[in-house]
Amino acid sequence: MTTFITTPQGRHIAYSRTPGKEPGIVFLGGFKSDMTGSKAMHLQAWAESNGRAFVRFDYSGHGRSHGEFTDGAITDWFEDARALIEVLTEGPQILVGSSMGGWIALLLARVLPERVCGLVGIASAPDFTETIWETEFSTADRARLLAEGQVERPSAYSADPYVITQRLIEDGRRNLVLDTPLSLPFPVRLLQGSADPDVPVARAMALFDHATGPDIRLTLVKDADHRFSTPACLGMITDMLEDILRGRADAAGR
Repeated sequence: MTTFITTPQGRHIAYSRTPGKEPGIVFLGGFKSDMTGSKAMHLQAWAESNGRAFVRFDYSGHGRSHGEFTDGAITDWFEDARALIEVLTEGPQILVGSSMGGWIALLLARVLPERVCGLVGIASAPDFTETIWETEFSTADRARLLAEGQVERPSAYSADPYVITQRLIEDGRRNLVLDTPLSLPFPVRLLQGSADPDVPVARAMALFDHATGPDIRLTLVKDADHRFSTPACLGMITDMLEDILRGRADAAGR
């Protein structure tokens, strides 16, 4: 059943929570996605079968949450995720971030280190707004954005275009994680498809090379695309979770 919380900023966020053992799992979706996608639902089924606490939610302007998508930016969606973790979870959590959700997870790890004990990134897209501005926008796109405040771009996942706003680009610059030290002092598992047209392997390598930590691993999956939602790919996500949880159990038993 979907319920709502109100964030400190006054936004009404839809979520679904599964009770269970800690550390819990928090799923962070991608840009213009929602909490009913195949990865979120696969993780919920896995959590239920393993008695593990789990939370999925929609950022403001996404899915069932209130607000307009075009009003939102990285700071807003980070604040939404932070509120969910602080209100709905107890103790350290394992964050599973898909695409933009990988960026949000890294921001959370930076400001809430005591609340994160593991991270699984799926086609993580940190700093993607700057990539759009620097390498994907034409001179005409940039001029239109500055003149009109937004630019529409076709989406491979919906008949509706992506709307990139000037606020999204400018706010993204205030949240970059690849231009300053990025310490991840917990197990990190990065999953990346070789056939991903939206987040290339080079981007995954940039994150892998930039981050520092005692246990960071990158797995490249031949021919997997950005959705990363075939049965085999979904199984890899939960395999990574089980690997992190086994490591915690082994460390506690020493």
